Formats: sequence, structure tokens, C-alpha cells
Amino acid sequence: MKIKLICIGKTGKDFLIAGEQEYLNRLKHYVSMERIEIPDIKNAKSLSIDQIKELEGKEILSKLQSGDQLILLDENGKLFSSTEFADFLQQKFNQGGKGLVFVIGGAYGFSSEVYEKSIFKISLSKMTFSHQMIRMIFFEQVYRAMTILKGEPYHHQ
Repeated sequence: MKIKLICIGKTGKDFLIAGEQEYLNRLKHYVSMERIEIPDIKNAKSLSIDQIKELEGKEILSKLQSGDQLILLDENGKLFSSTEFADFLQQKFNQGGKGLVFVIGGAYGFSSEVYEKSIFKISLSKMTFSHQMIRMIFFEQVYRAMTILKGEPYHHQ
């Protein structure tokens, strides 16, 4: 099963880009992982929040393929410990399917269409992080989950 992360906008900080790449390289040994970046909406300042969410939502949904399971990284989603997240991924792997698609939305969240298409929402923390930082944190947590599932010593209980 392939895991994809869809995110809005570019990562602008070199140290975050390096961190993302570090974990993407580590993940190659465990799972097929793809990062899909959707460009920021042009002329967003002249649009309403609902219009921005609608346009971003159309772009997000256009990246899905038949059989993909859409999971939103959302502040109102379920909080997991790292071991619970590993168990969640294992359950999804066991269920089969084409792919797991996680999405980090834009600054205003998701359109109603994206919420309707999603099968689950996950919150990575009660704290707020920049959209750019969440990408690296997500990749690290997927890596941590893979090492937990393989019984490797990266994660200490």
C-alpha cells in the first residue's frame, strides 16, 4: 500500500526541507511514500475564505485515485499516541486498498466536499504548528510508526 501526503503550498525553510527529505529517505526502507504539493491559490487576497477552501478542495480531490482512502490532518481529529498511530496504520494496511492519502489543508482548513470524501480525521497535537512544520512532523511520525511495527529500537516505550 502506498502512502501519500498532499499539502498546500511550498515549504520555504531549508531546515524543514532537509528534515522532510531525511524522513522520506528513511521511509523508503519501509513503505512507498509520496509527497504531493499543491501550489498556493493565485490572487487569494481577492477571494473569500470559502472560495479559497473550495479551490483548494478541488485541487486536493483531483489528486485522488479510485480506491484511495482520504485521511485529513485536522485540529479536530482524533489524537493518537505514536503506538496507537502505528496500530492505526497496521489496520489500514491489513484492510488493503490502493493507498492512504493524508492531507494537510491550507490556512483555512478544508472545503465541505473534502470533509465529505474523507474517511477519518487525525490531529497530530493539541498545539498549533505551521503547515510547513506539520509536514516534517508527519513524516517523522510515519517513520516512527514503521519502526514500531517492525520492532526496531527507534521508539522507546
